[in-house]
Amino acid sequence: MLGRLISGLFPRLTAGEGKSLPGAARPHLENPLAEYFFGNPGRLIEKWHHYFDIYHRHFARFRARSPVVVEIGVAHGGSLQMWHHYFGPGTRVVGIDIDPRCRRFEDEATTILIGDQGDRRFLAEVRGAVQRVDILIDDGGHTMGQQITTFEELYPHVQLDGIYLCEDLHTSFMPEYGGGYRREGTFLEYSKALVDRLHGWYSRDHAVLTADEFTQATYALHFYDSILVIEKGPKALPEFSTTGTPSF
Repeated sequence: MLGRLISGLFPRLTAGEGKSLPGAARPHLENPLAEYFFGNPGRLIEKWHHYFDIYHRHFARFRARSPVVVEIGVAHGGSLQMWHHYFGPGTRVVGIDIDPRCRRFEDEATTILIGDQGDRRFLAEVRGAVQRVDILIDDGGHTMGQQITTFEELYPHVQLDGIYLCEDLHTSFMPEYGGGYRREGTFLEYSKALVDRLHGWYSRDHAVLTADEFTQATYALHFYDSILVIEKGPKALPEFSTTGTPSF
């Protein structure tokens, strides 16, 4: 996991298995995901603490609605348990990982698919195997090619009222992942261009920028520290009106 790679850069605080965080280190625990994590009764989970508020802000509306949640990056399988606990009965979780040992986490409500998220043919198989995706969480290999390929292949497959979340965007600054500050080809630079595409309606040069499929299927992009959340939603050509009486 990425957390191990950069554990030397920041203080590492553990919870679970009888260990507890100092009071000052605990985030505000009105968040059910944070509550689960810091009292983790299950398998290992590694998460940056500030992620939980972001998850809850965007995922809360799916609770008790039996969503299909696809998580790329299974590792020890602890987050699979966390998602089931958070979203409630009827949730279908699909875990994707390159490590075949992750098959052991499969059960009646959890499907495990083994393959490389950087392989477009494998991702086509994922689309065939998982007919509906309400939430997609990319917490996989974190390389630039993997993040970009996964977005291009799976974002269109997410439901029109769904959520696409890519985390650990700080790898866009790490050379070992193909990153570098403002380096061309990083996922962060790629996603900045999505802001332009969101505004494709207003382009005066449609050979360069136009209202494409992304424009017409995306409601909002939310950039946070190390996370991009993309809210899908059908968009038609924006309308503009004037009402009221002129003042001068």
